[in-house]
Amino acid sequence: MSQNYFPHQRNGTVLSDAQYQALRTAFREVDEEKQGAIDSSLVPNLVGKLLGRQVTRNNNLIFYNTTKNGVVKFSDFVAIMSEAMAETTNWGRLQTEVKGYVGIDTIQEQIRKKALKRGFEFNIMVVGSSGLGKSTLVNTLFKAKVSRRSCLQSEKDPAVIIPKTVEVQSISHVIEENGVRLKLTVTDTPGFGDHINNENCWLPILEYINEQYEKYLSEEINVSRKKQIPDSRVHVCLYFIAPTGHGLKPLDIEFMKRLDKVVNVVPIIAKADTLTIEEREHFKARIKQALNEAGISTYPMKELETDEEDENINSRIRDQMPFAVVGSDKSHQVDGKEVLGRLTNWGLIEVENHNHCEFSNLRDMLIRTHMQDLKDVTHCIHYENFRFERLNARRKIDKGEDQESRC
Repeated sequence: MSQNYFPHQRNGTVLSDAQYQALRTAFREVDEEKQGAIDSSLVPNLVGKLLGRQVTRNNNLIFYNTTKNGVVKFSDFVAIMSEAMAETTNWGRLQTEVKGYVGIDTIQEQIRKKALKRGFEFNIMVVGSSGLGKSTLVNTLFKAKVSRRSCLQSEKDPAVIIPKTVEVQSISHVIEENGVRLKLTVTDTPGFGDHINNENCWLPILEYINEQYEKYLSEEINVSRKKQIPDSRVHVCLYFIAPTGHGLKPLDIEFMKRLDKVVNVVPIIAKADTLTIEEREHFKARIKQALNEAGISTYPMKELETDEEDENINSRIRDQMPFAVVGSDKSHQVDGKEVLGRLTNWGLIEVENHNHCEFSNLRDMLIRTHMQDLKDVTHCIHYENFRFERLNARRKIDKGEDQESRC
């Protein structure tokens, strides 16, 4: 290879002469003693300065793996930068200047058109004991009768009766708004937490989530696979907390501890209109404390943030959680406008009024700001963890069978 290119490369990233010189210049500015090595603590800021963004968790792992005795040589620094550049297009000071109009700005519109033709998918699971308004809340979120229960012919339908064991039941709809089609799948879990003995009642739910990962994996590794793999993986699990007692119940903690590593868990306080504002704030504080003490990771997870903008947005969401919500699909007239709300002896609880409850905060996160991120985290984190464990287990089995056949 020409001396204009650094021979070390990873993930197919080859540095041009200009990029290589930019790295060398930045490294020399920090290497004040001209020893050809710098203190490892300086590397994250140096990477961030060059790329114009903070170092991700993955970059940190690469960084620590290449650090020796707290010192980083220039060759190690180039390896770290090559890995960081391979996983992003945010190259900051290392970008190549374009001298004239090319048209790459039209890519976004091309993607938008193809995506609109294909449509979108979103899969939501609701978990909680009966009577917490799960069906009503889902209907309120999408302003349509999309919950499983609301699609039954009659409230006397046998499916409404609480089952003896936890069941997992799904129903799908296609809804459209302003030319955007969404295939929405709502998964309900009747029977959860409704019995005297609720031991292991989370198990059917965990099995269902893993079954959807298994379906996707089977299609993905199939020799003749579909052009677009149907996605039945659960993108978010709304966990309904009863607005009673002093905080989380043992079952609440057990469920979220079992599932927070396999699905995006969003805890919400159901029927928040039964609490005064002061009671609501105290209740939320106790829940946050319990989640923290139990080591439960709820969505959005801090360790997955990749830049300052994400960090600021998600920090505000975490401050608001768990969302204290009220659901209602009934309209009422307020100052000549129709609003969704619940009429009580004390007045009208407006569902989308920030002063009345936090429903709009939940809706905005799920649909208007974080729907794609929920899907991305499901695919890149939860599914990837499942995929790694499953394929790794298969390799071990295959290796064992191969050794037996040689004996």
